[in-house]
This record gives sequence, structure tokens and C-alpha cells, in this order.
Amino acid sequence: MIDLHTHSLFSDGELTPAELARRFEVAGYKGLAITDHGDQSNIDFIIPRLVAFCEEINRREGIRVIPGVELTHIPPESIPTLVSRGRKLGAKLVVVHGETIVEPVAPGTNRMAIESSVDILAHPGLITEEEVLLAKERSIYLELTSRKGHSLTNGHVAQLAQKIGAPMILNSDTHAPGDIWIATRLHEIVVGAGLTWEDYHTMIKNAEHIVERCLT
Repeated sequence: MIDLHTHSLFSDGELTPAELARRFEVAGYKGLAITDHGDQSNIDFIIPRLVAFCEEINRREGIRVIPGVELTHIPPESIPTLVSRGRKLGAKLVVVHGETIVEPVAPGTNRMAIESSVDILAHPGLITEEEVLLAKERSIYLELTSRKGHSLTNGHVAQLAQKIGAPMILNSDTHAPGDIWIATRLHEIVVGAGLTWEDYHTMIKNAEHIVERCLT
């Protein structure tokens, strides 16, 4: 299994990147992205350090780790500039913190993230059908999550994505050891959102495709 949305102590996670990677590896994962929360104030700090860590750890056998960033609570009009800046700094995966129903994310974030061609729109809450259609057109992955609170709208996201044919991804949004799901139980999140085992396997393939793209 692969998880493409996690946090280390470079933002609000509890673990160093090395321990985060080790815990996921022991839980049965073969790929991981570290996507610490970033904004205008700190992406110059976060991304180069994650890039250096990933370059070193990926020299050995074992779990593959991708340096990324989750642009979080960014004013929508600033998202395009920060997406570009994050990529120039070396982020292989750019995630935007979507309009979850449990945090005061600025309205318009979902649409601007999609228009800015991010890789993943995280926990996009009550995303609209129009936005899902645009995500499909731009091949933006919509996230289902095991994260408490954010997962409350998994069913809505899954229903619209399935109806329109937009690509989905399954992530944990891990901040602490207790957030890491054992790989053999991840299908429960997908089935619980009203989807099928076939949908689950499609999400696995989606994650594998992203890892392959990021590491080549």
C-alpha cells in the first residue's frame, strides 16, 4: 500500500521523517509521501529538508519516500503562485488542503487548487459537481481519507467522483502514530464510503502511478 498525505514534525506531525517512514514500512506500506503543511512563510524551510531526507533514504532498499507539501489555509488567489514555487523548490507532490467541513478553509480553495493543477485535492468536503467535473478534466486526484473529522464527507466525495468518473486516491493524513492504518484494513475506508473492492484496487493503482511518476 501507499500513503501520499502525511505530516512530520516539520509542521504539526509528531514524528521525524525517519520515524514516520519506518512506522509506515512496518505497517506494510511500500510508498509514502511526506506533505507537511506549508504556506508563504515556511515552504522555503520545509521542502528542501524533505528533499534532502528523501534523497538519502531512497538510496537504500525499502519504502520509497516522496518529498511533498500540503498548501494549507492559503488564500485562493495565492494558490497558483505557491504551487509553482513548491515545485521549483523540489516538491514532487503538491497537495492542497481542501474545503473540509471541520476547518475554516477559505471558500474557493477547491476550485482554485484544481485550476492550478495540483496533484491531489485533500479531503475536499462538500465539493460541487462542477468542481468534480473540472478535476476529472485536469486529472486531479480527489482524496478519501481515514482522518477523523475530514472523513465525514468521504461518502459525498466518493458518490460524485464515481458518478462523474473523477480519479480518487486513499490517504491517511497521518499526524501521529495512531493515525497509521494497517495496510490490510485500508479497504474498510473505501467500502465504508459506499464503494467497492474494485474501487479500492483502482485507488491502489492510482497511488502506484503517482509514485512511479514522482520517482522517475
